[in-house]
Amino acid sequence: MKKIVIFASGSGTNAENIIKYFQSSSLGTVVSVFTNNANAKVIDKAKNLLVPVEIFSKQELNESKVLHSIQDLQPDLIVLAGFLLKFPDNLTAAYPNKIINIHPALLPKYGGKGMYGMNIHQEIIKNQENETGITIHYVNENYDEGEIIFQQSVSVLDCQSAEDVAVKIHELEQKHFPEVIEQLLT
Repeated sequence: MKKIVIFASGSGTNAENIIKYFQSSSLGTVVSVFTNNANAKVIDKAKNLLVPVEIFSKQELNESKVLHSIQDLQPDLIVLAGFLLKFPDNLTAAYPNKIINIHPALLPKYGGKGMYGMNIHQEIIKNQENETGITIHYVNENYDEGEIIFQQSVSVLDCQSAEDVAVKIHELEQKHFPEVIEQLLT
């Protein structure tokens, strides 16, 4: 059974979806959720699904504490699902091509520091884009610059607000993120 570790900072809807998806799988399982936010809703979602949670500080992430905790788990894949901190070099070096992230835009557009969630969706509306989408990519030392694994686009011509865009992106994330993870584990 392949082991998945999830990093999340917020509501945890993608983390919850991934955990549920793999609960009935013989291929892989989520062995832990890591978060830097002691108030994140992902904590309760993971605990309700009986997945252990580790809460850490930014300093612990950048030092060796988080790396050692991950090494103890021996994951086959590390999944960033709404994790907002830059992933440190010691982790990307220890797990090359084993860390993936989902980004709520079609990279390289709308990538980089500060480009996440509603910030991106507001830019999509402001720039009157015809389409946007999701990108699943490997994590390297730079924000949103790792090799692209998967992209899926969606029309936003009918969207009047950033919230409308968010709904469409969430649907893409919920459908495709677990499937791409499964493909990477095979």
